[in-house]
Amino acid sequence: MSSAIETFEPKHFLNRELSWLEFNQRVLGEALDDKTPLLERVKFFCIFSANLDEFFEIRVAGLKQQMESSVVERSLDGLTATESLQAINRKVRLLVEKQYRCWREDLVPTLADHGIRFFKFKELSKTDTAWVENFYRGQVRPVLTPLGLDPAHPFPQLLNKSLNTIVQLEIMEGGELCRRLAVVQMPRILPRLVKLPRPDSKLQHYIFLGDLVGHYLADLFPGTKILGYWHFRVTRNSELYIDEEEVTNLLKAVENELHNRRRGDAVRLELEENCPKEIQAQLLENLNLKEDDLFIIDGPVNPTRLAEICQGDHSPELRDPPFVAPTAAALRDETDLFSIIRQRDILLHHPYESFGSVVDFLEQAANDPNVLAIKQTLYRTGGDPQIVGALMNAVRNGKQVTAVVELKARFDEASNIHWAQRLEEAGVHVVYGLVGYKIHAKMCLVVRKDEDAIRRYLHLSTGNYNPNTARVYTDLGLFTARSAFGEDATNLFNLLTGICQFQGTRKFVVAPFELHKQVLALIERETDNAKKGLPARIIAKMNALVDRPVIEALYRASQAGVKIDLIVRGVCCLRPGIKGVSSRITVRSIVDRFLEHSRVFYFENALQPEIFVSSADWMPRNFFKRIEIMFPIEDGNLRERLRSELLETVMSDNVKARFLQADGSYKKERRKKGAPHRRSQNEFIKFAAERIEVEGTRKTKGQYPKLKLAARPLLGK
Repeated sequence: MSSAIETFEPKHFLNRELSWLEFNQRVLGEALDDKTPLLERVKFFCIFSANLDEFFEIRVAGLKQQMESSVVERSLDGLTATESLQAINRKVRLLVEKQYRCWREDLVPTLADHGIRFFKFKELSKTDTAWVENFYRGQVRPVLTPLGLDPAHPFPQLLNKSLNTIVQLEIMEGGELCRRLAVVQMPRILPRLVKLPRPDSKLQHYIFLGDLVGHYLADLFPGTKILGYWHFRVTRNSELYIDEEEVTNLLKAVENELHNRRRGDAVRLELEENCPKEIQAQLLENLNLKEDDLFIIDGPVNPTRLAEICQGDHSPELRDPPFVAPTAAALRDETDLFSIIRQRDILLHHPYESFGSVVDFLEQAANDPNVLAIKQTLYRTGGDPQIVGALMNAVRNGKQVTAVVELKARFDEASNIHWAQRLEEAGVHVVYGLVGYKIHAKMCLVVRKDEDAIRRYLHLSTGNYNPNTARVYTDLGLFTARSAFGEDATNLFNLLTGICQFQGTRKFVVAPFELHKQVLALIERETDNAKKGLPARIIAKMNALVDRPVIEALYRASQAGVKIDLIVRGVCCLRPGIKGVSSRITVRSIVDRFLEHSRVFYFENALQPEIFVSSADWMPRNFFKRIEIMFPIEDGNLRERLRSELLETVMSDNVKARFLQADGSYKKERRKKGAPHRRSQNEFIKFAAERIEVEGTRKTKGQYPKLKLAARPLLGK
C-alpha cells in the first residue's frame, strides 16, 4: 500500500451545492418519467420547486453572505463562494429550463387528455365568465391592495415567495400622459388555482389566480390604461440568526426572528417572460439584486402551488396504487405493548409498517396507571393531536411528563412554538434543549412500575414523531426495554433538561460528544482488518455525506481493500471511482414514491458484524452542532433483518437506483439481460405483508424464518 495517497486534495471531493442540485435533478427526473403515474409526476414537479426554493433561501443566501464578508471560505472542492454561485447559476438555469419545458410540452397536454385543464380568461364560456366575475367580486377584490410606485409610494416590502404582479399603466397627469408602475400582491389566503364548477367530478378545470386578477386590473386602477402586467416572485434569505448566548428567552427570540425571515434580503427574482427590460432592471434595482439573480419563467411563477390539483381523491388511475401500512407483525395481535416489549426488541420500518404503533405506545403510556413518567424529544411534530394530545392526557392522569422541544427545526419553528405553548399550558415540563445545539435525537422514554421492578421502556427512531410524514418518509424505529438503553436515555434526558456535564454512555453514541470519533474509529477498524487480511466491509445508508474527515477515512479504507457501499439519498461530497483513492467505493441514490430517510450503518467487523441505526447523517452539523444518537441493534434477528432484507434489497434495486459517477453526475446502471426488475420500495411493501405470515410461524414454532428474497448474497464476501 506504499502507493496510497495520504493527502487528499480538492480534486478528490465534490461540491456540496452542486451535489445537492444533482439530487434535485433526480427528483425532477421522476416528473419527467412517463412511467410514473401522471399526478405523481405533478407531485415531483412541485417537490422539485419547493426544494429549489429552500436551496435559495438557505444555501444560496449563505453563499451570498460569504461573498459580502472579508473572510474567503472555500468548499471541499476548492471553490470560493463566488465560484460556487457561478456554477450554481449555470446548473439551476438548465434545470429550470428543463422543468418548464416538461410543464408546457408534456404535463399540460397530458393532464388535458385526462380532463385536468388550465384555462386562459379568454377561453372561458359565458357561464364560467359569470361565475368567475362573482368569485372575483365576492372573494378576491375585497382583499387586494394595489400599490402605486412613485416618489410618494416607495417599493413595497414584499413577502418571501409571495405571488405578485407588476403592472405598467398609463395615466393623465397635469395634462400629459405618463407611464407609471404598480404592484399587486396576491394574498396567501387565496388559492393560486381557482377551480371552476363542473357537474362531472372527473373534470378538473382551473384558471390561475394571476390570470383572473390580470383580467380585472382596470377595475383596481380606474381612470388608467393598462399597458401590461407580469407576475413575479421574490425569494428571500430565510435562515434564522439567533445568538443564543445573548438571549434570555429562546422562545421569544425565535418568534421575533420568524417575523424578520419574511423581510430577509432578496436572493432570487422569478419573473414572467416578455416583461420589458426597463421594468426588469427596475425590479432588480429595488430588490438590490443583479442580473444573475433573475430567472425568466415561461410558465406558472409559483409552481409549488400546482400541488392543489393532486388534492382530493379524484383520478385514482393517475396515482400510485393506494397503500395502507399494516400494523407490524410482532404487534399485530398485541393489546399490551409493554408486555411484548419486555420480551424482545421490536423493529418498525415506516411507512411499510404503521406508525400507529408508536401513537398506541404513547397513548397506552398516558392511560396506564402504572406509568410514572414520560420523557420525549419533539423536533417536527406537525402539531399532531394524537402525539401532543397523549402527552397532555398523561399530565391529566398524574404522570410526570417532559417534552424537549426543538424550536429551531427549520421552517417548522412557528408550529413548534405554538405546540410548546399548548404543552406548557397543559402542565407538561417543556424544555428547549441546550444552548448552541439543535435537539435532533428522536427518543421517547416511559418509566413504568412493573410487578417485579421499575422498568424503562424506550422508543428510538431515525424520523420525527409526526404521523403525517411517517406515511411518506422511510424510517426505522426501535422499541426496547434493555436496561442499558434505558439508563443511557435517562442520562441523556437529564443532560438536556438539567445542568450537568456529559458523563458518557453504555450503548448510545451521542453527538456532539462522541459520534464523530466513534464513526471514524469504526471505519478505521475495518481498515485495519483489511490490512490484516480479515473480512472487512462497510455499508452506510444516510441522507447526506459531507464531513471531510469521514470521507478521508473512507478513502483510506478503500485504499486498504475495504469494499464500501454507500446509499446516500442527497448530497454526497465523496467522489467515487478515483483510481488509487476510491475505486472500491460505490455510491447509489434512490428517489422513489417515499422519501428515503433512514440511517443504517453496517460494519463487517471480521465476520462479527455490527449494525447501528441513527438520527444523524455524516455531516459536520450533525456531528458537532446537534444532539444526535446512534445506537446498536443487539437483537440478532433484527440485525439479520436489517442486513438481509433492508440493505440487500436497497442494493439490489435496478429500477430507481442511480449511481454516482466520478464527475459528480448520476447514471442508471444497465440491467443485465434477463435480470428481473427490482424496485426496493415495492418489495418492502410486499415484505410487510409477508412478515405477518412469518411472524405467525415464529410464534407457533419459536423461530424467525427468513423472508424469501430474490437478491443474491451481497455481504460477507
